Amino acid sequence: MEVREAVPDDADAIRTTHAASITELGTESYSQEQVDAWAAGCESADYTAAIESPDHYLVVAVVDGSIRGFGSLVVAAPEADEATADAEVTAVYVHPSVAREGVGSRIYESLERRAGERDITALELTASQNAVAFYRSHGYERIGATRHEFSGHESTGVYGTVVEMRKEL
Repeated sequence: MEVREAVPDDADAIRTTHAASITELGTESYSQEQVDAWAAGCESADYTAAIESPDHYLVVAVVDGSIRGFGSLVVAAPEADEATADAEVTAVYVHPSVAREGVGSRIYESLERRAGERDITALELTASQNAVAFYRSHGYERIGATRHEFSGHESTGVYGTVVEMRKEL
């Protein structure tokens, strides 16, 4: 497995991996209606813009020649009022075919390494309920929970609980 910085040509594979991760793993913690609303945002998401943005660091995990995971770090304070971190982990998703095989951890480690290179001292994120244990295993602490509209940019009107987390580096 290789974890590398994403390039614009990776956008379609990232979209496919993102949707598969949500639809097949999201039902561990959310209803089918919530998962469908969450996955709806993948179709309109502009992965290329994120890849090309100077504020984003987006990586992909390549397993046996195919993209099987991705992660994103935004080097700017999260939008939440109580945010005190310099950066936010906005994504760590893996394809269900490689779930719980260490791919997500390798992606996350790449994001944290980049944060360290940028002298970032704390990271925050908003985790789906099914990802809380993963982030706890990487040293995150829960700082709260909030009601979230899944794919809010699509105005789905479908809500669920997500968990705000933080880690000091």
